[in-house]
Amino acid sequence: MIFFTADTHFTDPRVLRLDKRPFPDLATHDAALIEAWNAAVGEDDDVWHLGDFARGGADHKAALLGRLHGRKHLVLGNNDDEATARAGGWESVSAYREMELDGRKLVLCHYAFRTWNGSGKGALDLHGHSHGRLAPMTGQYDVGVDVFRFRPVTLPEILVSRRRRAKRDEISPKS
Repeated sequence: MIFFTADTHFTDPRVLRLDKRPFPDLATHDAALIEAWNAAVGEDDDVWHLGDFARGGADHKAALLGRLHGRKHLVLGNNDDEATARAGGWESVSAYREMELDGRKLVLCHYAFRTWNGSGKGALDLHGHSHGRLAPMTGQYDVGVDVFRFRPVTLPEILVSRRRRAKRDEISPKS
């Protein structure tokens, strides 16, 4: 299986205040995200982390990566420093990535694009950075933990999320 996530911000106290994450303290936050990650992801799965992994030194980040299931790939975010990039535990590190999955072209970047390679031909833009604050745009999906209950998600889960939102909007239109 292949999973996507972003904006875990492990050991970053700012997320409790700025993103109003529902945890009483940072230790609880980090433990809950690790538990949710490991409940979803198996040891032989791949996880594409689209940036803003954690604060701290390379050894601390390598220890965190060691606690998380799966083969981990990092697409760098604005809060990912050199210590994040060189932390042991990443299968790959890049600033941008394109891949094909389930017959769909995917463009992976920490940042949301207004337009992206293949956007007019059905390619999807998966991103983080916005913490669920951007209005949905056709073909573009925020895969951050703030959007997906603090865990990595598969492409089918990502695609269903938009359909569920559209269905909710049909049932209860905004006034």
